[in-house]
Amino acid sequence: MERRSLMQAGLASLFGLLGVGSARAATESPRQRVAYHLADQDRALFVLGNIQNHVDGTGGPGRADIRLVIHGPGLRAFHAISADQAIAALAERLMKAGVGFDACANTMKAQGVKLDDLLPGFAVASKGGVVRLTELQQSGYAYLRP
Repeated sequence: MERRSLMQAGLASLFGLLGVGSARAATESPRQRVAYHLADQDRALFVLGNIQNHVDGTGGPGRADIRLVIHGPGLRAFHAISADQAIAALAERLMKAGVGFDACANTMKAQGVKLDDLLPGFAVASKGGVVRLTELQQSGYAYLRP
């Protein structure tokens, strides 16, 4: 009889510990995965500000996986030779915080720019910006177009 009681107590303890682990996991927020979309040059600073607020709101760098996909006229705001200082400084800060910047290859071709002509830190969305946005959404990223 004593053996059965010890076994029941052991199993109850084990299930209790598993329950605590499950409850703890349920209260932790998953890391946010977000794809921001920018196509308008005059909205570049606004979108970068939104992303900075997102980084801050999730607790700082590394707390969210954020990508900015840029195509069309929006990419002109990131041409290295003509970028506004405020845009260049904020883009650099966000890249250092882990935000990924993807430039549409089709737009780059249309604007006659290469990766070296953009602010440092960009990656090329080789299949195009809209395809990249779709790929990100299919892999679980939330889509935002502020």
